[in-house]
Amino acid sequence: MENNIQTYLEFLEFEKNYSEKTIYDYKEDLQEFLFFLKHNKINHWNEVTYTVLRKYLNFLYQKKYTSNTYNRHISSLKSFFKYLSQEKIIKQNPTILLESVKKEKRLPKFLNYHDLETLLVLPDIKTPFGLRDALILELLYSSGMRVGELVKIRLKDVELSEDRIKDSGKGNKQRYVLFGELCKEKMLTYVKESRPQLLKNKKSDFLFLNHLGNTITETGVRYNINQVLKKSGEKMKVTPHMLRHTFATHLLNAGADLKTVQELLGHENLSTTQIYTYVSNEQLRKTYLNAHPRAKK
Repeated sequence: MENNIQTYLEFLEFEKNYSEKTIYDYKEDLQEFLFFLKHNKINHWNEVTYTVLRKYLNFLYQKKYTSNTYNRHISSLKSFFKYLSQEKIIKQNPTILLESVKKEKRLPKFLNYHDLETLLVLPDIKTPFGLRDALILELLYSSGMRVGELVKIRLKDVELSEDRIKDSGKGNKQRYVLFGELCKEKMLTYVKESRPQLLKNKKSDFLFLNHLGNTITETGVRYNINQVLKKSGEKMKVTPHMLRHTFATHLLNAGADLKTVQELLGHENLSTTQIYTYVSNEQLRKTYLNAHPRAKK
C-alpha cells in the first residue's frame, strides 16, 4: 500500500506538475490515513468502503481540525482513490459520495506598508546570501508570484529590458510576471556579484541557488525567510504566500481594478481574486472607524 502512495505522489509531481507544498500535504494526509487503516487491520485498498471512510472522517473530526484542513483530507482521499481507480488497482471508488464541509471564511493575511518596508531591508545585502534573500523578498512582493513559480525561474526566463519574467504557473500555463525598478537593481547586482559566488564552480540554469550551489527549494525559501526574521529579532510571521496576498491587497488599495489584479496573479477565475476585495473593504472600514470624528460614540 505504501508503494501505491509513493507512485501516486510521483504521478502528481511529474505528470500533474503539482507544487512541492501540495505534494507534501497529500503525502502527510495519506500517511495519516494509512496509519488509520493499519490500526483497523485493513491491508488492501479494495477493503476500504464508504463506511470505513466515514469512520476515518469521524476520527479526523475528533482531532478538531479546521474545516479547511478537514476538506483538504477529503480532497486528498478523493484524488488518490480516483488515481487507484484509473490504474485498475481498485474495483470501485468508495470516495464518490464524500462531500466537503462548509469552509470557514478566512481573509488572506497581508503586511501593512510599514511592516513590509521593515521586512524588505532586513537581509544583509553585503553578503551573497543576504542579497539573494533580499531579492527573493523583493520579487515575491513586486511580482506577486507563487513561491513554487519563483524557485523554477531560469536565467533565460528573466527579460531585464522588459522588466518581466516568463513564468510557467499552475498546470504549466505560460505567462509573464512583472517587477519594478527596485527589484531590477537587486536582480542585476545579484546576478553579477552574488550568484557566481553561490554557484561554487557548478553549472546551473536556475536563478536562485542554495548554500550548496544547487537550485533552492520552496522549503529552503521559507526557511531562509524565517532565519532573516529570527536573526533580526522581528516578531512578525511572514510566509511567501503572505507576500503574494500583500501584493494583491496593496494594488487594490491603490486603485487597481480587479481584472488587472487577476491577470497579474495568474488567476484563471475572477472569483478567486475577489477575496482581496473583502480585505480592502475591511481596511477601509478600520480607517473610517479610526479617523472619522462621528464613527464612534
